[in-house]
This record gives sequence, C-alpha cells and structure tokens, in this order.
Amino acid sequence: MTKHTLQELLDFAQQEAERTQGELREIALLVEQSRGEVEKLTQRNATINNQLRQLQQNFETVPRGDIRSIYDAALTAQQKLFTMRGQLEKLQSDQNSLDRYAKSLGIVLEGLGGVDPGTTLLSGGTSASLMSVGDGNELIIRIIDAQEAERQRMSKTMHDGPAQSLTNFILQAEIVQRLFDSNPEQARVELQSLKTAATATFQRVREFITELRPMMLDDLGLVPTVRRYVKGFEEKTGIQTTLTVTGDERRFEAHREVLVFRSFQELLANARLHAQCSQIRVTLDVDESYVRATVEDNGKGFDVAAAIAPGQKHVSLGTLREKAELLGGQLQIDSTIGQGTRSTLEIPVTSMALT
Repeated sequence: MTKHTLQELLDFAQQEAERTQGELREIALLVEQSRGEVEKLTQRNATINNQLRQLQQNFETVPRGDIRSIYDAALTAQQKLFTMRGQLEKLQSDQNSLDRYAKSLGIVLEGLGGVDPGTTLLSGGTSASLMSVGDGNELIIRIIDAQEAERQRMSKTMHDGPAQSLTNFILQAEIVQRLFDSNPEQARVELQSLKTAATATFQRVREFITELRPMMLDDLGLVPTVRRYVKGFEEKTGIQTTLTVTGDERRFEAHREVLVFRSFQELLANARLHAQCSQIRVTLDVDESYVRATVEDNGKGFDVAAAIAPGQKHVSLGTLREKAELLGGQLQIDSTIGQGTRSTLEIPVTSMALT
C-alpha cells in the first residue's frame, strides 16, 4: 500500500500548478501570434476580394488565364485563412483546458492546505475525503481531455468538409454569374455541377448534425434512434451490421438515453476504425432495472488493459467506463487478439438508492 504525506502531495500539486502556469504563458503567446496571423490573412483576403470585384467589372476584357490566376489566389488565401482560424480555435481550446486544470489544482491546493502537513495518506482508504478530491480531479481531467478531443475532431470535420465546400461554392457561383452573359450553355453546366456539389455537402452536414445530437433521440427515444443509426452506419460503411432489440421499448431519463446512444456511437466507431471487421452484431435490451447495449465484431481484437490504461492517448473507452460507473453501471469489454471484441454497457434505467 503506497503511503504519501500531505506535504508530498502539496509539493506535487504545487509543481503541477507551476508547470501549468508556464504552459499557459507559452500558449497565450502562441494565441496572440495566431491572432496576428489571422488578421494579416483577413486583410489579404480583403485585398483579393477587391481584385475579384474589379475583375467582375471587366470580366469580358480580362484574359482567361488571368481570371483563373485571380480565382486560384482567392481560393488559396481563403484556405489559409480557414486553416489559421482552425489553428487559433485549437489553441484557444487548449488554453481553456489548461486554465480549467489550473483552477482545479488551485482547489486541490486550497483543500490540502487546511490539513495537518504531517498527515499520512493511504491510497487504500485513509483520509478518504482527501483521496476522493484527487480521484475526482483526475476524472474531471480525463473527461475534459475526451471533450477536447471530440471538439478537435468536430473542428477538423467542419474545416475539411462544409467550410471548404462553401468556399468552392462562392467561387463557382461567381463564375456562373459571369458565364450567363458570355456562354449560357457552359453556365448551365457549371450550375448543375454546383447544385450536385451543394446537395452532397448538405447530406454531409445532416450526417454531421446527426452525429452531434439526433433530434429523434429527444422526440422518439433511444430505440428508434439506435435503429436509424445502425441502419445508416451499415449503409455508410458497408459493414454487415445487425440489430436485435429485446425487452421493453420505453423511455427513461434523458441523460441515460444519451449515454447509451453515445456508447453505441463510440463502440461502432471503434469497430469501424480499428477492428478491421466484416460483421457487427448490435444488441439493445431493456428490462425493469437495467438497459444493456452490446456491440460485438469479428475483427482483429486488441489488448483491453493497454487501451484503457490511464495516460493513453485514446481515453474514450476509459472515460465511457467512468461515466457508466458514475450512473451505477459498468462497461465490460472482452477481446482476444485475432478473435474479435464484445463490449457491453449496462446501466440502471433509474437512479438506484445506495443500500
């Protein structure tokens, strides 16, 4: 059993606080530099937009090569601006996470400061109130890390998808507008291409919104939403995915429905990205006391202990397990290298009193 004096914990927390403050100063400088770069690129875009307006006024007399060069320059400038804005948002997100961590450390330091520095703390249970502060702080940090990782994924998805497409739409629409006078037939061709691209982008945006928060979950509940999601998952990925629903298809507390749905999302995403599987079986069972969500694949399997160990880059499974435990449930993952993976989330359908 590991023993720590309060002074040792105070020293560690103080060192962490000093290190975090140093990182905050560094990231603040990077944020300021990135803001300056965004301002320069914004001015550059304004200049190019003026050139585009002048081009529109003299469209018939400007050589086609020059037209293409100006539009290419505009597209490149806008892409750089989008990229730099994304980098700035990422830095600001990291800055906010560090700031929250620093505040958490401050709370820990303040709490530890009210206890006799000679107190011995046992990781097995002595001074449980203090140890629970540390454990809670660790959980908060892991949840924040998972949230920030998801925000980064969302930011990249928006930047590489709809944002880029909208930039292309603007430029293509301006070309179509000019072609209507000089070459109506080509304008119709370009307009049809623009419509096709817009339809595809709209579909991607709808999929993105569904990933964020399907309206069906609020309106119809967990079971219909899972049915729709599994069907869409199979169509999108080409992986044979079957769903079995058993038990009572009733509604329960919103945050419990959200956790179960997010679990399906996470477990199916892991199977798609890492399992290299050809078949997935999904089961949703609701009885009087519990709701159980199971995802089983025939993929390559993995080392469960290594994947959910603290400090790993991919913290989603560990965080999912912790969220289930906070609601009085559990996440059981069984996997053998070369023999697939079976993951089962089980949580109470209502808050259960402690006995």
